[in-house]
Amino acid sequence: MTDSLILEVADLEHNVLTGIYSEETGKPQPLRITIRARMKVADRYDPDTPLSESKNYMDLKFAAGDALPEGVHFKLIEAVADHICETLFLQDDRVEAVTVKIVKLAIAEANEQIGITLHRERP
Repeated sequence: MTDSLILEVADLEHNVLTGIYSEETGKPQPLRITIRARMKVADRYDPDTPLSESKNYMDLKFAAGDALPEGVHFKLIEAVADHICETLFLQDDRVEAVTVKIVKLAIAEANEQIGITLHRERP
């Protein structure tokens, strides 16, 4: 069995210009974003393993928030997910794969989750 390490940040909410909602209203659409980043795993993590041996969770949060360019209208939410993946791949060569789930909050009527999940392997 192969070892794996997945870093995850779940249910971040961020407003992004995307989709028909933003085209019709001119306003950003609220999205709920979950990111899972598969990392190269070390042989062992001892109690004194330095923090630099893993990725900072705040990097995932940054990719789903401040790294998204303000004022850019992503016509598809798939493009938002792609941007998040590319940001994480560029940040750290230890990121092997990224999965981004995006839920469009503005169009939900009864707490259903309407959106996409995109998985990208490192190119």
